[in-house]
Amino acid sequence: MPLKAVSLTHVRREMQAMAFALGLFISEAINQVIKKAVKEARPLTCELLEMCDSHGWPSSHSQFMCFFSIYLSLLALRRFHFSDSFSKYFTVFISWPFTLVTIYSRVYLGYHSVSQVIAGSTVGLLLGAGWFIIVNRHLVKIFPAIEDTAICRYLCIKDSSHIPNVLQFEYDNSRAARKKDKVRAE
Repeated sequence: MPLKAVSLTHVRREMQAMAFALGLFISEAINQVIKKAVKEARPLTCELLEMCDSHGWPSSHSQFMCFFSIYLSLLALRRFHFSDSFSKYFTVFISWPFTLVTIYSRVYLGYHSVSQVIAGSTVGLLLGAGWFIIVNRHLVKIFPAIEDTAICRYLCIKDSSHIPNVLQFEYDNSRAARKKDKVRAE
């Protein structure tokens, strides 16, 4: 998943996606700090899985998935603009089944106890919602200034948070550019 976050930021070069990815990395760092501080062992099944050398509380998989899902849901509900409500609610709900399967599988496969996945899920939800508030109430205000820096201009890093429907905007501009190319070719 972290590789996907990096790939998305590289391909799209969108500041909101970069802030999302940064939040995921911060969440993982916090998870490692908590694990080292608490030092709660994994369940007894860790011997069969050869995973006893690492700590289990909180579950980093559960934390990551809950952070990802709550942040994506809040983006869909608060920041993204959709042409229809199906697309909006599809985006809100699409990641949650994967999140629940991940949480369940961590216990079922013996990597974590129930309390470890509950802790990871809770931390992920709190960090994801908190990071969303920080980014979208505070950091988004400085996105235009960051976008105007020489390095961001050179790397084509953009802030599309002011565009109501980015998908429609890109579609319309792509078609307009094609029409211009067609006229020039004639």
